[in-house]
Amino acid sequence: MTHHLSAGRAADGPYAVDITPETAGWGYSGLRVLQLPPRGAHTFDTDDSEWIVLPLSGGCTVTAEDEFGRHAFELTGRPDVFSAVSDFAYVPRDSRTTVASSGGGRFALTGARCTRRLPARYGPASSVPVELRGTGSCSRQVNNFAAAGVFECDRLIAVEVLTPGGNWSSFPPHKHDEHRPGEESELEEIYYFEFAAHDGTPGLGYQRVSPSGRGRGTDVLAEVRDGDAVLIPDGWHGPSMAVPGHHMYYLNVMAGPDPERAWLICDHPGHAWIRDTWPEQPVDPRLPLYTTPETSL
Repeated sequence: MTHHLSAGRAADGPYAVDITPETAGWGYSGLRVLQLPPRGAHTFDTDDSEWIVLPLSGGCTVTAEDEFGRHAFELTGRPDVFSAVSDFAYVPRDSRTTVASSGGGRFALTGARCTRRLPARYGPASSVPVELRGTGSCSRQVNNFAAAGVFECDRLIAVEVLTPGGNWSSFPPHKHDEHRPGEESELEEIYYFEFAAHDGTPGLGYQRVSPSGRGRGTDVLAEVRDGDAVLIPDGWHGPSMAVPGHHMYYLNVMAGPDPERAWLICDHPGHAWIRDTWPEQPVDPRLPLYTTPETSL
């Protein structure tokens, strides 16, 4: 398996990224990044998977049609991932979904094979918890739009992470590649990256995955740039390193076979001590890059 998919390598038709369980060689997690021109539209069948449509840039209308009727959601979206939290739409399995955008844009479709059919729903930006995780050079921001316990899905877990330039996130390295009730979940994971440019110079970062002794022995050290993805079927993952001067964004998509939808992780025993140092340091003052918008009255 190729675990580092550089920009364009996983493109297919209208999708700048098209990662399915079949192409990833696993059972559950999927990610598509849809690019639409102004007044563009795209229709797809959800088949056996649940999906969340998340604007990366621009706004759109999401329509889901199934045997229970037609559901339409207007997504305001955002200019880009570094400027605001976005609203989103959940569309269930076994429906036909259309994403249409008058102004054009890029839209992430985070998906997971599932068994339950949940109702189509709108997720307002004002309901997305923004978490500051870590301190010092490990400070990062997490937008928990579809975290377990925040937004109901059958199997899908998805969050956004923003790391200021020069910081390390996904640290200490951790894993979730075996089912240990109450301690660790078994989850396949996709990282999708974007970077803030500086004076026209594109950003970049680095992603590490090291073998945990389970699964396929995944071992990755990749230089990642805009539009890249990294597949993590198993292993210790982290750090995710943002080069100085360029903020890093990544979208995490996770799903797995466990009966409970939960994000339970195990820290690498050689680096777990780093968490004990966090209370001694302040959170990076550049964070948050933005906060959850207030609810409109």
